[in-house]
Amino acid sequence: MLEKYLVAHCSPTLAGLKSANIFNYSFTSIKLLKQQLEHCGRMLRPKGVSIHVLRASENKALIYVYRGHRVQEELKRQGVFDFLSNYGYETDRLDICLQFLSMRISSHLEFPHEIGLFLGYPLGDVIGFVENKGKNSRCSGCWKVYCNECEAKKLFARFEKCRCLYHELFNRGKTICQLTVSA
Repeated sequence: MLEKYLVAHCSPTLAGLKSANIFNYSFTSIKLLKQQLEHCGRMLRPKGVSIHVLRASENKALIYVYRGHRVQEELKRQGVFDFLSNYGYETDRLDICLQFLSMRISSHLEFPHEIGLFLGYPLGDVIGFVENKGKNSRCSGCWKVYCNECEAKKLFARFEKCRCLYHELFNRGKTICQLTVSA
């Protein structure tokens, strides 16, 4: 079941087109969830993809699927760490940042919008979203776009084409491991 969600929500990351994706996952047993995460993690780790639970309740988990080296590079882009430091991030080390992000997700009534930077969204679009409170975007797809609309639309089309292809291949019997591109 988790594998189906990975294909539906994380195909661009599995294909190496995007650094990360997140999705909500409902489960009936925390023990079964841990088993599924460990199973998928064993298959994806050798390909450079990791799975991290950002938040879990008694029957839902917010799952972050990412290519660590790519996210780490994105955190080092000009202006990104300065922006994150405004929210209390004290380092650009990914493991520590993910712990802090998890804490912010769990402890805030409002979702921490800086998560877009951990998903590979352009800094200008994250800043635009925060400053405009999610309104007045030029377009939207995987995220709300405030800056480079043309480029974003091209990316959104690539991501959607990837999702459709991966869904079709998965339904034909390809495994998550076969569908995941090595780093």
